[in-house]
Amino acid sequence: MLERQFESGTVDTGGGRRFHTESAGPPDGPLVLLCHGFPESWYSWRHQLPALAGAGYRAVAMDMRGYGRSYAPADVSSYRIDRLVGDCVAVVDALSPGGPGGPGGPGVTGGPGDRALIVGHDWGAPVAWTAAWLHPDRFRGVVGLSVPFGARGLLALPGDPFGARRPSAVQREVAGEGRLFYQEHFHHPDRRAEREAEAGLRDWLAAALYSFSASPPLPEALAGVDLSTLETKAAIDVLRATMCVPEGARLRDLMSLPEGPLSWLTDEDLDFYAAEFARTGLTGGFNYYRCVDESWEHLADQAGRPLTVPALHIGGDRDLVTMWSREAAERAPEVATDHRGTVVLRDCGHWIQQERPSETNDVLLDFFSDL
Repeated sequence: MLERQFESGTVDTGGGRRFHTESAGPPDGPLVLLCHGFPESWYSWRHQLPALAGAGYRAVAMDMRGYGRSYAPADVSSYRIDRLVGDCVAVVDALSPGGPGGPGGPGVTGGPGDRALIVGHDWGAPVAWTAAWLHPDRFRGVVGLSVPFGARGLLALPGDPFGARRPSAVQREVAGEGRLFYQEHFHHPDRRAEREAEAGLRDWLAAALYSFSASPPLPEALAGVDLSTLETKAAIDVLRATMCVPEGARLRDLMSLPEGPLSWLTDEDLDFYAAEFARTGLTGGFNYYRCVDESWEHLADQAGRPLTVPALHIGGDRDLVTMWSREAAERAPEVATDHRGTVVLRDCGHWIQQERPSETNDVLLDFFSDL
């Protein structure tokens, strides 16, 4: 198994909260915490761990709350953004000098130089952004893949990039009459998303990973569209055609399966993901979506607070999330005082660090080298 190339560990953050990690690199190297998205696991960083380790970093990819072998509470509110951020802070504290998993062991006191770098993709991106936003004492730099910094809004939705309005209301506007935005589909109270996905788990995962990558032909809704200049209204039109589920339909109806092997996703890779979710189910991942409004309410007191640590956004030119969040990416200097820009990788869909691993590694290492 690929994970045997890395060091498996369990970080105990107290109160029964344990997090599975895979790490690589020198124990005393600068810490980089890698936060995955949905429907993924630590495994989505399999190409970054050795590259970061080779450059002298201590790279740690964690199974996020609700995933893999990590803490998975049943209560939906346990997936509110402050709890997810708290996991990252606790893991960093545990792995820093003086922490139980740190290279110095108990009794060694870490200083400001021991602050970590944090990188997140998909749902891991809002977690990483928020961690760095609210805890600059713990994080000295942040990179978000696919999702740019959305402040209180988290997911940088089109037409409301920084969360001026309740996310569920924006989702309904995006979807329009008779449709559900895929995020609302995921947090529907009848849990239709779990039933749909888990009824044919491996095929559902394969279809999701393929359909939102750059591998399939461009959807008809994007024919003739200049993706680099997609305005908000055009982005919403594209989302309605590609990521909004008609009432009574399934998200699976909007997706397709690959006809052959993919260069960036092997059968072994898919087997790994399928085995993880066969054991845990997908409810933990869906609970992130179910807490978006509650997270927005919780962050009300932070409205107007800038992100102050060095920050970078990486997108894909075929990534629907990069398309819908273009306004947030362009307006980032309004909410981040040290934003280093957006790098958009060519011929790249949503699964950025897996579809374009070498380019992603180069961008990360270049950014880190300037900090």
